[in-house]
Amino acid sequence: MKQYERIVAAIDVYSEYDHVLKRALSIANNASQLSVVFVTLPTTYFQPYISEVGGDYVAEIQKQAKTRLEDIASKNDIPSDQVHIPVGNAAEEIHTLANDINADLIVIGTHGRSGLKLLLGSTANSVLHGAKQDVLAVRV
Repeated sequence: MKQYERIVAAIDVYSEYDHVLKRALSIANNASQLSVVFVTLPTTYFQPYISEVGGDYVAEIQKQAKTRLEDIASKNDIPSDQVHIPVGNAAEEIHTLANDINADLIVIGTHGRSGLKLLLGSTANSVLHGAKQDVLAVRV
């Protein structure tokens, strides 16, 4: 089996991420091979109002997410320079990061509902179909 050198773990700091992170860490020889990423969307929509919120609100979400992701990385001995909090389309940002750091594996969580898109989740599905790297979808 291929030994992976650089791994990207895409986690949602506001949801269940333990399984994804544990699986990525179990594949890596050590935590220094792992980069973690949480992508903040550039705008947020509140249901059922469908009003777009951006600017300061998104910056605050990104700030909170960065603090949480840095704490997760620290607890798991992942170097602080391998913590990434981009703003944009989740799948595109994950692809960009994986390409930029020459990752050979992306680990991402799935929802486990019915149907392909729901099974993987729209982000996991987009990551899977656009990645140049191997993708491991972990059921959460």
